[in-house]
Order: sequence, then structure tokens, then C-alpha cells
Amino acid sequence: MDFTLDPPRGVGPLHLGMTGDEARAALATLGPLAATTLGELALNRPGHLRFSVGFGATRLVDSVELYRPEHSDTVNYRGVDVFGLPALQVVERLRAHTTLVAEDDGFIAPDLLLSLWRPFAADDDPAEEQGYYFQSVLLARPGYYDSPAEAAARLAAGGEPGF
Repeated sequence: MDFTLDPPRGVGPLHLGMTGDEARAALATLGPLAATTLGELALNRPGHLRFSVGFGATRLVDSVELYRPEHSDTVNYRGVDVFGLPALQVVERLRAHTTLVAEDDGFIAPDLLLSLWRPFAADDDPAEEQGYYFQSVLLARPGYYDSPAEAAARLAAGGEPGF
């Protein structure tokens, strides 16, 4: 199945700002929910694409993270297969659409509230799949990356309180 990242709205049937019940019902359309030790909302698809849903203080969906599948499913943003292409190619292609900031073992597109991660950077060695390819992508709601001071300033300016 193909999934299109639509920041800052969501991906597939999952939308930022959904209630827990809405997110559970949306995920259930993709397969059986995964049992987790901490009661998080997660799904593992047959090709090993994993969805993990994060909730903010008001218990609305504030992030959706997808983990690299082994096969079958694809995850795209503007025609760029974020898990199927080498990480450096993904960065190069995404930079045609947005600003990307390098951070540790990944990149953040602050304007999109999108982040890409890999456990280590082994850019030039295709045998090192975990570093050669991104292993997860996260979509977040506006304010997700704010510090407490930034969140307070956003509220004071009449912005969204966040989820």
C-alpha cells in the first residue's frame, strides 16, 4: 500500500488532532492494532511498516511516526519515497521543496513539522541499511517542537495551544 505524508494534516487515515477513539478506528482500517507495554496506539502492517501514534496533554493525536517497512508498503512525500531511496537522495530531493536542518542522525523540516531519522550515518555504504536509509519519519502538529517558553509565547500571541 502507498501512504502519502500530508504535513501538517497527517498520513493515510490518521490525522493530527484526532481523539484516541478516532485514531484507533482509523488505524484499525489498516490492520489489527499492536499490543504495547505502555498502552500506546500502534500498528504493524504485514510488510513491517509500523505506525506509532503520540498524544499531547489534551489526549489528541499530536504526532504520527512511521518506521521503515521491509517490503510492500511505501511512504512518500511529494513523490519522494522516504524509505526506499538512500537517505542522502531523500534529503537532496526534499530540499527542492523545503528547508531541512541536520540534527544528530536525522533531519527536520521545520516548516513541515516533519522529521527523518536513522540510527547512525553511514551514507556511502549500502550494506549498512540502518544508516544508508532513513528508518523513521515523524509528522507533528504545530507547536510540537516548542520549548515551554515558546509554547507560552504561542498562546500569548493567540496561537493554538497545541494538542
